[in-house]
Amino acid sequence: MKTLRVGIIGTGGIAQTHLQGYKESEGVEVVAACDVREEAARSTAQKWNIPNVYTDYRKMFKEQKLDLVSVATPNAFHMAPTVAALQAGCHVLCEKPIAMNAREGAIMCAAAKKARRMLDIGLNCRFIPGNQALKKFVVAGELGKIYYVRVQALRRRGIPGWGAFTRKDMSGGGPLIDIGVHQLDLALWLMGHPEPVSVTGNAYCVFGKRKNIFAPWGAWDPKTYTVEDMAAGMVRFRNGATLTLEASWAAHIEHDVWNVSLMGTDGGASTSPLRMFKEEQKTLLDVSAAQVPNLESHTAEVQALVHAIRTGGKAPVPGEQALMVTRILDGIYQSAKTGREVRL
Repeated sequence: MKTLRVGIIGTGGIAQTHLQGYKESEGVEVVAACDVREEAARSTAQKWNIPNVYTDYRKMFKEQKLDLVSVATPNAFHMAPTVAALQAGCHVLCEKPIAMNAREGAIMCAAAKKARRMLDIGLNCRFIPGNQALKKFVVAGELGKIYYVRVQALRRRGIPGWGAFTRKDMSGGGPLIDIGVHQLDLALWLMGHPEPVSVTGNAYCVFGKRKNIFAPWGAWDPKTYTVEDMAAGMVRFRNGATLTLEASWAAHIEHDVWNVSLMGTDGGASTSPLRMFKEEQKTLLDVSAAQVPNLESHTAEVQALVHAIRTGGKAPVPGEQALMVTRILDGIYQSAKTGREVRL
């Protein structure tokens, strides 16, 4: 079995989950770490026994023969290194969201197609064991035709006080693109990716510009806070289904909510915790899982990609599917700005 040579671009917190996944994957060797902050790259290289350190990914591609590259940079820097890696003949695992916007995401997908390499996006919620189980039930027809979905990624207080999350020029947006992207992707995957036709929504900045707000995740600078702290939207699909989406970093709610609710003609389901709702023999039943496999979702996503590369399979989270997610997010932001429904 050929050893897959891996490089990683961006060595912050999320990169560590990629590296753990590669460590637990057979026949994989991470040979290069790249970060514009040399000290950060060297620290990560020392922690994970990575032999080569770079501050320029272009130089890394020239000097190292790589099979797979993880791009774990801030959102603003997803597109350029991903395209460069694909052009260098590498498969790519890029962190979510695919890019700052759909225009950039489309460029990345086109580059992958031209290079005949996989572009996989780090939307790891698909790999949570309960969600994997629910997908099997949906495919088996247990819910019938899904006609309505409610998607929630809500924090009561969880505005990031580090990094560039609160700067639109670096992140593309706030909780909608940060955590809403995860739950929206999960919902579309469970639904079987019906075609979206229109989007409407709104975004709010209620807390970010205020001083002296309770900040359990560290303080941010209100002067440079340029994103929403809550957003909501509705998506219509060509098959008649409807989806609503709510995402917040801060809101006056009882507690955090991280859930996808599916309503179908023959049953319903929720993801957190995994439950199904049925009617049988004129009796309403709530069905819960007694046990699911104990797997870490980030590691599972890395291992799924490694398996796909080895077997010539398809990317577990194809760039095109992640691009659909970003088109919807773009539509919500556009609708919030214009006050109008957006056709996709």
